[in-house]
Amino acid sequence: MSMITVECRGEQCPIPVVKTLKAIEGMKEAGTVETHVDNETAVQNLTRLAQTKGFAVKSEKVGEGHFVVTMDVTGAAAPAAEAQASCIPDRRGDTVYAFGSNCMGLGDDALGATLMKGFIYAVSQLEELPKTMLFYNGGAKLTVEGSASLEDLKSLQAQGVQILTCGTCLNFYGLSDKLAVGEVTNMYAIVDTLNKAAHVVKP
Repeated sequence: MSMITVECRGEQCPIPVVKTLKAIEGMKEAGTVETHVDNETAVQNLTRLAQTKGFAVKSEKVGEGHFVVTMDVTGAAAPAAEAQASCIPDRRGDTVYAFGSNCMGLGDDALGATLMKGFIYAVSQLEELPKTMLFYNGGAKLTVEGSASLEDLKSLQAQGVQILTCGTCLNFYGLSDKLAVGEVTNMYAIVDTLNKAAHVVKP
């Protein structure tokens, strides 16, 4: 298995996509292509590229203005003439998702946790991504170390989705030092975000 790193920080669309395509086309065997970019639009474009080619992809914000998109290249790359190197518009809409629990629905908690993991993954695959995702009460457990949804949430954050977790809730559950994605927020900001949203979804 080979691993190729493509440095594209400072490059604007479609350069990150073009460079990544060239790296894929030059691979002699299955492996991983890791592209470093500095903007959320590039993350979205690279994610769309991987999806159109059938490659597994994940993205992560590793620092201020530093995102890493990782593709698992498992098959022969499409010819350059067939490659889609176009820029796509920002995929974020004006919907806010509010998570008040780490389980989805009422009944069995184990089933509810499984459903919530699937729900968050499904959100990450939407054509139009949410603008903000709020986590409070038990929902705060979804954004901390050990959460089964952490990779999906990091991918959403890398694509520009704002991830906010209630600080009071983290403190209540003893998780203040375990936050692994997004930022800490307060109840005033949560109310303000919900009030300004065009649409609110509460799973």
